[in-house]
Amino acid sequence: MKIYIGADHRGFEMKNKLIEFLIEKNYSVEDCGAYELDITDDYPEITASVVEKMEGDDLGIVLCGSGIGVDIAANRFNGIRSGLGFDEHQVKKGREDDAINVLALAADEITLETAQKLVEVFITTKPLTKDRYVRRQEELDELT
Repeated sequence: MKIYIGADHRGFEMKNKLIEFLIEKNYSVEDCGAYELDITDDYPEITASVVEKMEGDDLGIVLCGSGIGVDIAANRFNGIRSGLGFDEHQVKKGREDDAINVLALAADEITLETAQKLVEVFITTKPLTKDRYVRRQEELDELT
């Protein structure tokens, strides 16, 4: 499993700190941009650079100010189930019940400590394989 991470200018600083956090925990992580602070960058391009690299059991983390823009952008791609995370329980349930494979974070609304906790829960929680969850995930796939 590889973790791809990207952020626009509003999530740039938090993204860089999360990369350090992930590396310290020995996760395989790839920075998908932005690579320098540029207030004119656009979150759709950066989100695309994350999700287009994902395969199999890879995970993605995307950040912008509200988290909403990157969440919307990620969910435009087939095979991507992005969830906006604010709370550890919420992220755990999103991963277990809905098999989210991208975590969207609101850099303007959460602390780095909260972001680290959300990322850790996201990475360590596995999707449930009970029939009802799998059925719902398949129903979602049919919508695209």
